[in-house]
Amino acid sequence: MLLQERDGAVLTVTLNLPEKRNPISDNDVVDALCAAMEAADKDISIGCVILTGAGSAFSSGGDLKQMAPDVGSLRSAKSVQTRRNYKYGIQRLPLLFQALEVPVVAAVNGHAIGAGCDLACMCDIRVASDNAKFAESFVKLGIIPGDGGAWLLPRIVGFSKATELALTGEMIDAAEALRIGLVSEVVAPEELIATARRIADKIAANPPHAVRMTKRLLREGQTAELKNILEMSAAMQALAHATADNDEAINAFMEKRAPKFTGE
Repeated sequence: MLLQERDGAVLTVTLNLPEKRNPISDNDVVDALCAAMEAADKDISIGCVILTGAGSAFSSGGDLKQMAPDVGSLRSAKSVQTRRNYKYGIQRLPLLFQALEVPVVAAVNGHAIGAGCDLACMCDIRVASDNAKFAESFVKLGIIPGDGGAWLLPRIVGFSKATELALTGEMIDAAEALRIGLVSEVVAPEELIATARRIADKIAANPPHAVRMTKRLLREGQTAELKNILEMSAAMQALAHATADNDEAINAFMEKRAPKFTGE
């Protein structure tokens, strides 16, 4: 259900259930995706992760065929059990992605619908092919964003646009996603992975500890007060100044040569 390919400092993770349009609602998929991301986060030699989907979709979100009570991993005939299914199932993904320090670039190759749209929003950077489609479509099924979309989407596109997308459930194309800031770049389908890889390579070329601490600060900055971010920044800067990569960057600049970072 997942493919992983390591090339240098970049790991590409591919949702690989193309015949089902890469749903992420089942616990097996959640477990596999969490395990892959946690392993990448622990490995300082991985400078960036690319997340994409196999086939025509990035992710269809929930598998509608598994939405009957006690059929799939989410809905139960007992409401209290449905709550637990979400909490210990798909809701692990937004909590994990928010805690990750390794940067993640979403290469949205096709439809990103419902939880699939939210999965893209969990990533740090989103690039899309020009045939990608996005929809925060839960309301059309008579349900609500159960995986953090109400927190994620307004922080990316703003409250008004997020509200419009969530309450209408309407689908938007890649051009509109670019216009509202949901994605940062739109390219031809055949250029998508290369574009994501270009961004990932630029990130991975930098000192890994500085990259990961910078990402941590950006994530914390979404909710923390300025004084707390400054306190965290001072502590992290002390760590950054103590790295060999910081010394290498300064020496390389003074000697007018390319730096060679080691993660030390």
